[in-house]
Amino acid sequence: MFERLKAMLVKEFIQTFRDPRMRVVLFITPMIQTIIFGYAVNMDVRNIPTAVIDRDNSPRSRELLTELFSSGHFRLAVRPDNERQGAELLDSGKVRVLLSINHGLAEKIGRGETSTVQAIIDGTDSNTAGVILGYLFRFSEAHNLKLQAEKVPGYGKTASSNAIRLENRAWFNPDLASPPFYVPAVIANILYIITMLLSAMAIVREKEIGTIEQIIVTPIRKFEFILGKTLPFVLIGYANVFLISFVGWLVFRVPVRGSICLLVLATGLFLMSSLGTGLFLSTISQTQQQATMSAFFIIFIAMFLSGFAFPINNMPLPVQWLTIMNPVRWFMEIIRGLYLKGVGLQILWKQFLMLGSIGTTVLLIAVARFRKTVG
Repeated sequence: MFERLKAMLVKEFIQTFRDPRMRVVLFITPMIQTIIFGYAVNMDVRNIPTAVIDRDNSPRSRELLTELFSSGHFRLAVRPDNERQGAELLDSGKVRVLLSINHGLAEKIGRGETSTVQAIIDGTDSNTAGVILGYLFRFSEAHNLKLQAEKVPGYGKTASSNAIRLENRAWFNPDLASPPFYVPAVIANILYIITMLLSAMAIVREKEIGTIEQIIVTPIRKFEFILGKTLPFVLIGYANVFLISFVGWLVFRVPVRGSICLLVLATGLFLMSSLGTGLFLSTISQTQQQATMSAFFIIFIAMFLSGFAFPINNMPLPVQWLTIMNPVRWFMEIIRGLYLKGVGLQILWKQFLMLGSIGTTVLLIAVARFRKTVG
């Protein structure tokens, strides 16, 4: 028995390591993933883009903002003129926090009264929003203690123990619940995994069973062959999107606030990327095992660099540049915008443009590689 087992083990090792590319996939790619994830996976939230409306415009309010932005957690991105402009910045995702300081902040502090600073937070990412709230509350407490230590004239004369009270609101996800944040992300990840794996094995399966030569000599054109291979996966992809959307609404009460037509369009553009990548892997792989391992290598990197769980702004700048080529990132931003914010093409046009460009490029490369391989 042991001899048979030994022979089986030797045979499997020889078959596994026979291909140099498989050795790279097994040993080099995990190291690459470890390095990338080590930099990208960061739960700290820093450089939060913040908009400020300072109606008091006093030395006291400017001192407050200077202390806030010197902490390293917040970054002054823009100073809108009014709340409407601030709301547009939140809708577009250009800022995560909108701070509003009303008239009379310095006067109220001087009289020992409590002054309110309003903080409106983008709650689409419930985890990040909770961290931001914690930062703001800790900052307000530290500033109050500072004023008390400085014995600011008038401070502490009233029953109020705080000079500044933080009044916060979370937009798009008021309860900061996790399902509204994760349900759209699940759509992107599942769609990417399923369609890429299916398409990655589409052509290489024909190679393994020896039918690819028979297909080549038939009158079918290459475009028809690729369409016939990918169209079933497109239908499967759309079925998954609508199924997960229905389950998300039924179980978690997460509706699509935006346009269903835009969701259908974004899904089609995203499928161009995932199916195109899978087809490319299928043309360069000799076995289904190679195609599967290569697909998982790309899938894990794409998922972690998509903003699914870790904010892209927290990643090092070179890694942020790398995410520009990631279709999952743009699709994730689109569906979260449609699900949580209900915004339209006037806000998401950049994401649609990037998604369409990546999908077209990847699909054309896959078709060109297929011609070169079997033509």
